Amino acid sequence: MNNKTTTGEAVKETETGEEAASPQETMTEEKMAELVQAVHHNGIVALKMHFNEVQGQVLNLEPYGPVFVFHVMNEEKEVYSCGFFLRELIARFQSNNSPALWMASFFIDLMKVKGGKALTPPPASEEEAKAMIDNVLVPHCIAAVREEFAPEQVHAGLAWNETHGPVFEAGFPAVTEGNNVCAIPLHMLLIHLQLNRDPSELLLQGLYNIRKEHGMD
Repeated sequence: MNNKTTTGEAVKETETGEEAASPQETMTEEKMAELVQAVHHNGIVALKMHFNEVQGQVLNLEPYGPVFVFHVMNEEKEVYSCGFFLRELIARFQSNNSPALWMASFFIDLMKVKGGKALTPPPASEEEAKAMIDNVLVPHCIAAVREEFAPEQVHAGLAWNETHGPVFEAGFPAVTEGNNVCAIPLHMLLIHLQLNRDPSELLLQGLYNIRKEHGMD
């Protein structure tokens, strides 16, 4: 592939990963605790506009900062869990762009699978991590990217970035000038998978940004 974007450029387009923890850099511990409590409360209130039984917890995950995990119970008493990053929740609540509907949409998708859906446990070893990447993450991302832009040819697969280490990259071979590849660190895709979020959404967002830059849509 030619004219690849750097991983940093691609990650900059997202609202996750290291950037999700940025509010901590300029806030006191007390102010940060108040912010986390307010965002947690707003998340519960937003979800209760669509579901009767809602619970939430806050996890502090390096290097992502506070991660908000909400649990929703349906009428069959089945529990579905989904995680959100501080930065994306703040942005959504401040934008007033239907934050309650946006948060609920993740649970509505999860509830299409009967029986409930707990968070995916993190891999306990390098072997488990490799199996999750090779057997789940990579096939899912490749299939999602190619399906989204079919019949157009899309490059998708693992790569190595000198700064960020292993990444998943996707791009358009037809683009020969300027940025033509979106690259996301594998750890960011893995944390999305563990939080019951679709990791391919990060790649699709980056690819649509590339298409917009080149007037392809």
